[in-house]
Amino acid sequence: MPDAIAILDFGSQYAQLIARRVRELQVYCELFPWDTPSERVLALDPKGFILSGGPASVYTPDSPFIPVYILGSNLPVLGICYGMQALTHTLGGKVAPSARREYGPAQVRSVAPNPLLPEGELAVWMSHGDRIESCPTGFTVLASSQNSPIAAIGDLERRYFGLQFHPEVHHTPQGGEILRRFVVDICQARQDWTAESIIAQSLQRICQQVGPEPVLSAVSGGVDSSVATAMVQRAVGEQLVAVFIDTGLLRLGEAAQVQVALQDALGAELVVVDAVDQFMQALKGVTDPEQKRRVIGERFIRIFEQQARQLGQPRYLVQGTIYPDVVESSAPDRSKAQRIKSHHNVGGLPPDMQFELVEPLRYLFKDEVRRVGEALGLPHELVWRQPFPGPGLAVRCLGEVTPARLDKLRLADAILTSELHSAGLLHMQVGEDELYGTAQAFAVLLPVRSVGVMGDQRTYQEAVALRAVTTQDFMTADWARLPHELLAKIANRIVNEVPGVNRVVYDITSKPPATIEWE
Repeated sequence: MPDAIAILDFGSQYAQLIARRVRELQVYCELFPWDTPSERVLALDPKGFILSGGPASVYTPDSPFIPVYILGSNLPVLGICYGMQALTHTLGGKVAPSARREYGPAQVRSVAPNPLLPEGELAVWMSHGDRIESCPTGFTVLASSQNSPIAAIGDLERRYFGLQFHPEVHHTPQGGEILRRFVVDICQARQDWTAESIIAQSLQRICQQVGPEPVLSAVSGGVDSSVATAMVQRAVGEQLVAVFIDTGLLRLGEAAQVQVALQDALGAELVVVDAVDQFMQALKGVTDPEQKRRVIGERFIRIFEQQARQLGQPRYLVQGTIYPDVVESSAPDRSKAQRIKSHHNVGGLPPDMQFELVEPLRYLFKDEVRRVGEALGLPHELVWRQPFPGPGLAVRCLGEVTPARLDKLRLADAILTSELHSAGLLHMQVGEDELYGTAQAFAVLLPVRSVGVMGDQRTYQEAVALRAVTTQDFMTADWARLPHELLAKIANRIVNEVPGVNRVVYDITSKPPATIEWE
């Protein structure tokens, strides 16, 4: 077992970012709801605890509290935002509403020598309405800001620390160093969570789960399902049969490309199912995005059940579910956070499905999945493909999904990606001070018609939205600052080459408040 950190989630949408930052330090961690039974958390044998932020106030009825076993463990504790307030409240300090709420960038200054914070001024990200009025006994103030005189606290003897700001977000530039100091220096956790160790542990779990039984794998050609399939194949060999379903919801020419890539890269037995008509019929008249995801998730499972009957009824189904899918679908065993959307392979699964899922990537972030894929020997072009949603173009074709509208969307999307490729911007790159290129870029067909003029003729046609983002973790993202000349060229090509489209707009919304996908 690798050394580990236990993270208690008090309902923060940022909680998964804490986990990702700890994993970046090559230290294993798990995220638990704050009220998880102690035996489950302590079974991790953690080297320390991190308490996340959250929307509650410690002085309101029924607010989340720090379980007794945390402070009885004699292990280091780091409270972030609400976690700091809960730590203060529990140990006898005072928390009160702030006269001035603080959301966004701030400057804090380290005011006492300590093992957690770098010296001097720190740029940080605040997001709180309450603040610490007085420290518990044994604590000293470690940092202050103009609006938060007590912006960080610590009890150096017991190794308890609290931060009013969020070190896990990129808006706190030295946040990674702060977390490293807590995890590695204070908790003394070994940095042994590597792609090789992930693979070794996953192979062991897969073999224990499935034994000698046959396994089906749902593959789409995307990064996640390909890596998951490769992982299971390495564990069970010829027990695995990969199934690729052509839903009619893939990008231009993608169905053929995926089949070739999977056969060449994985070498597994591959069954191809043409289910275009089934999916089009199931989606007929459906416009609500959540219903689309449920319809697609159920149709996927029903088709796999049909394939299973033809292949001797295997009980196990491999899926490329990754951690962001779980977080956004708010799986009840992992998070108390509000559901953002149901992912077709998490919240969209039918309750009566006949499979037991094998999900070797379920608690991995995208960057970890890519590292594992490379370590498994998958081709670079497959591992570094841009993400594509499991429901495919159904969630980029807003409104009703029809073959004609999908054809428009495919062509517009192909124009966007080809122009980004020609400009060298189809993949994200890290410059000296910033990210450039795109981590994910795609077109969205809107169920909106507008008046235009083409060849002196009035048109009344649909609009296409372009979405391109930069991100390192896909949990937060910023819109890509593409050159205006490139956007003009893409828009010109779309309105001239895509029948039925006369307007192109560019989405300049970050995540949050928006999600990367529109539906």
